[in-house]
Amino acid sequence: MSSVLIVDDEPSITQALGAFFERSGGHVVTAAHNGEEAVSLFQRTRPDLVLLDVRLPDMTGFDVLDQIRADDPVVIMMTAFGDVPLAVQAMQKGAENFLTKPIELTHLGAVAERGFEKARLRQMNRYLASRHGHADAHLVLGASRPMQELAAQIDMLAASDRTTVLLIGESGSGKGRVAELIHSRSPRAAMPFVEVNCAALTAGSLDGELFGQERSVAGGAATGNGTDGDGSHAGREYKPGLFEVASGGSLFLDEIGDLDSHLQPKLLRVLEGKAFRRVGGTQEICANVRLIAATSKDLVNEVTAGTFREDLYYRLNVMPVYLPPLRARAREDVLELVAHVIGELRSIFPDAPTAVSDAALERLLRYSWPGNIRELRNVLERAMIMSRGQATIAAEHLPSDVRDAAGGSTDHHIPKSLDEVERTHIERTLRAHTGNRTHTSRELGISRATLIKKIKAYGL
Repeated sequence: MSSVLIVDDEPSITQALGAFFERSGGHVVTAAHNGEEAVSLFQRTRPDLVLLDVRLPDMTGFDVLDQIRADDPVVIMMTAFGDVPLAVQAMQKGAENFLTKPIELTHLGAVAERGFEKARLRQMNRYLASRHGHADAHLVLGASRPMQELAAQIDMLAASDRTTVLLIGESGSGKGRVAELIHSRSPRAAMPFVEVNCAALTAGSLDGELFGQERSVAGGAATGNGTDGDGSHAGREYKPGLFEVASGGSLFLDEIGDLDSHLQPKLLRVLEGKAFRRVGGTQEICANVRLIAATSKDLVNEVTAGTFREDLYYRLNVMPVYLPPLRARAREDVLELVAHVIGELRSIFPDAPTAVSDAALERLLRYSWPGNIRELRNVLERAMIMSRGQATIAAEHLPSDVRDAAGGSTDHHIPKSLDEVERTHIERTLRAHTGNRTHTSRELGISRATLIKKIKAYGL
């Protein structure tokens, strides 16, 4: 719900326009009939939109605009004298638009909606400026209710430091950051956090990387780059694996869906038996590690296809955490991420601006971000480089695909039945997950079977 201040010396006009705004959008309306009253009401109520007549009994509308301009209001000027010089003067003084009387209400509604959107952007931009330098870990996830619920879930997971966690989400959606967050908020925070990407190494090298290597050496003396207190025999040389390096802490296995088939049973044995053997070794070594896994693949499909072990999937899927793509998150979530990334980059580019223009922020909020948080960071880094020495990051500092992206949303009411709302929401969520029913049902909070029934019922 937005607020409107209508300023006109004719009570019949303020009443008619006020009724229009209350009826069309449920907006909160206040009215003033002279300049002094208008300034006082503006300072007291801080409306989202000001509809301001040019000719008032005690001063002109331009005088009112001069007195409130420091607060960056969104103002639409009105006059019965619709000449070009007045229109130009209104725009030069900061008005968003200029309407001539008699005002056509359909046109007023469209102009006012753009004004409300401008006001929302300015509010977001002020909030963005206030967030620079703040690093609340929860707000890095986002400020919307779903993302704050996710933050609470992460806190519970962090406290249960022996529970295996499976992070699910598209590439670049922040799985690595969440894994670090779980570790840093857990009782294991003082111990190592070790990360390995299962897709980046061959099966042979990953085997030794995870479990370590051991071999006999001539001369009878034990050697290695770790202590021998784990039961290694004299006369053997060993290299500790990441399960040993991460002992007492957390091991993050990124892209677990790409884990080679011959390593999957070895990982399953570690999860079930809490012990492992080095490659070439015979001694059992205790695995005091909290495992956090992540995947951008649909592991259910991988199990069905026979490329991922079903028993390993269920062992990993004890506490799944789904991270939605950026395009499916609320605008306030994207806003928090923009603030956080700019705050991080500020130390790298101290001569770059941290303020973002309204036009640039509008484009950042409406872009679909196919590359998710990773793409957002790259775009903001480029923008800060391009805008060095300037006051703000402007739209022209953004890449062309971000500048030219179609989109944007409005909050005007369109009557719909509950079935229509549900159908639209399910359709959008399916599209956001490129038709993946498992991820869609998880985000919607319903079973996969229920989702399939609704897809059939709505003809999606």
